[in-house]
Amino acid sequence: MRISDILRVKGEQVVTVPPDTPVEGLLTVLAQHRIGAVVVSRDGSVVDGIVSERDIVRALAARGAGVLTEAVSAIQTTQVRTVTPEAQLEDVERLMTERRFRHVPVVVDGALRGVVSIGDVVKNRIDELETERSTLADYITGERT
Repeated sequence: MRISDILRVKGEQVVTVPPDTPVEGLLTVLAQHRIGAVVVSRDGSVVDGIVSERDIVRALAARGAGVLTEAVSAIQTTQVRTVTPEAQLEDVERLMTERRFRHVPVVVDGALRGVVSIGDVVKNRIDELETERSTLADYITGERT
């Protein structure tokens, strides 16, 4: 399975914020969209960075509540690993697990096309296992079609 298969089901809508967004504003965006990370982008297309709930917590622990008035660019991850829609899901799973990423932007020719979360990966894996279980159960009980 490829990342494009997940995006086909999930959709390609991506929430972004400009780098000068205050961290407090970022919290509002995360809460409104019920998401755990946002791509930082000057134009909504190019990935300048990514910022997650973990980044906010770490910044608060290190610098205190004053971080809430700082720009997102002060706490974002700038070395963002991205994937293409053609990437194999297993490779992205491995990347997320080994690098401890929960969100990976999907990019085509330098333009943002989606974001895959660990939740998307887990949901897909559960769906695969359920289909496999159902197929095996039908085979065992003789209810094959």
